[in-house]
Amino acid sequence: VQLQAFGGGSVQAGGSLRLSCTTSGRTLGTYAVGWFRQAPGKEREFVAAINWSGSTSPYADFVKGRFTISRDNARGTVYLQMNSLKSEDTAVYYCAARSMTIAFIASEYDYWGQGTLVTVQR
Repeated sequence: VQLQAFGGGSVQAGGSLRLSCTTSGRTLGTYAVGWFRQAPGKEREFVAAINWSGSTSPYADFVKGRFTISRDNARGTVYLQMNSLKSEDTAVYYCAARSMTIAFIASEYDYWGQGTLVTVQR
């Protein structure tokens, strides 16, 4: 499974971006997908995840109420809608997939996209 994450960019604080995660070849429809981020000098951290059906979608506390994860299995795409962005949200965002249930630890995901950079300016 080859994942592609895109949609990053530079935005002013308070702005919005929508990230997308797609795959070439096999559909994402049977996979749980997570979004992680890594800021310079920091470890990769969990942001949000969604199970294969979209019925379960936990979030990290620091994005609750601002970010929304969703999926369109017909399009084989998982989205991360990011609103009310803060400068501390600046990071490279990665999507990852695993064939079983949602996980909160990066090492439990089997497949990773290349990352997309999000820069939030004060």
